[in-house]
Amino acid sequence: MAGRTPRRRREFGTVRKLPSGSWQARYLGPDGQRHTAPETFGTKTDAQNWLNLVRADIERNQWTDPDAGAINFTKYTERWLRERGLAPTTVDRYQGLLRLHILPAFGALDLDEIAAPAVRAWRAERLQATGATTVAKSYRLLKAILQTAVDDELLRTNPCRIKGAGTEHADERPVATIEQVFALADAMGPRWRLMVLLGAFASLRPEELAELRRHSVDLEECSLRITHASPELTNGRRVTGPPKSRAGRRTVHLPDFLLPELRRHLQWFAEKEPDGLLFVGEKGAPFRRSTFGRKWRRARAKVGMPDSFRFYDLRHTGNTLAADTGAKLKDLMVRAGQSSERAQLIYQHSTVKHQRKLAQGIDAAVRQGLPKAPSAGPKVRGM
Repeated sequence: MAGRTPRRRREFGTVRKLPSGSWQARYLGPDGQRHTAPETFGTKTDAQNWLNLVRADIERNQWTDPDAGAINFTKYTERWLRERGLAPTTVDRYQGLLRLHILPAFGALDLDEIAAPAVRAWRAERLQATGATTVAKSYRLLKAILQTAVDDELLRTNPCRIKGAGTEHADERPVATIEQVFALADAMGPRWRLMVLLGAFASLRPEELAELRRHSVDLEECSLRITHASPELTNGRRVTGPPKSRAGRRTVHLPDFLLPELRRHLQWFAEKEPDGLLFVGEKGAPFRRSTFGRKWRRARAKVGMPDSFRFYDLRHTGNTLAADTGAKLKDLMVRAGQSSERAQLIYQHSTVKHQRKLAQGIDAAVRQGLPKAPSAGPKVRGM
């Protein structure tokens, strides 16, 4: 009896020769749909080899729908922003980076049309057009969005593969001297004087200063309770809510020389209601970034400070001054309201005793730094 002829293994997919002479490969995918290779091949063997690779991916459970990435990048980023649960200020910042730096290059493309060479070319062009720090932030955002597309199985790999491209190498922020801080406070005028001093000697963020209220102030303890922040978005809308991290909720003990400044400001400029704002404009409305910015630029020029010195650099000044007192890292973090994954390993509840000691150290440093600092505080002799 003749032996049975071995059954020939069924071929995976089909190849056919096109009128142009090139070869086309097609196959039935795990999704039950017929898929065509994204390109044609010069020979039948090349087309068959491509099918063999696809079949191997299917057998290893590594196959992805080649049409899954046919989603417009702009639409995908809109969904990405909605689903992240981001703070309004973060959304505002990301939208700015997308609008100015990312969407002009990739907004019209589908996800699977964004290739590594295009990302490299885009980054090189951006480095010629804007600052390296902005480019690094834009690259990190682009990489994060496309990594989510990989996680969603819309892309096989992330085309953002430039080593170190998302790392920022920003210049060290400038630090003002004690005399310069008081000169800026004088130049800003009585209404905004305390804001400058708190920005520096209490290390408060601008959005925290914007939401300080009468009930935030404890004159007996000479301290401020930070419970809310009110950042202003680029469209002018304020978003009031808790600080950006849990560590942002804190009590900041102030140097004693600020107590007369606090009393005077509460009497002259703060809203009179118990929950009234500490800082309001001449017409009684919450201060606006644009209006305050004009005053700040004039004061900065009057004092002779460089144009690169931002109001936020007062916080950097205060943090540096506090560190110079010899305070422990955990105390500095509590005072500045700083929190991060790395810092959580060190962060502990800081005692009031340490916070008062830190404030007293700043008080002593300021009094020593001023040539003729009055005992009751600068420019408050009549109080």
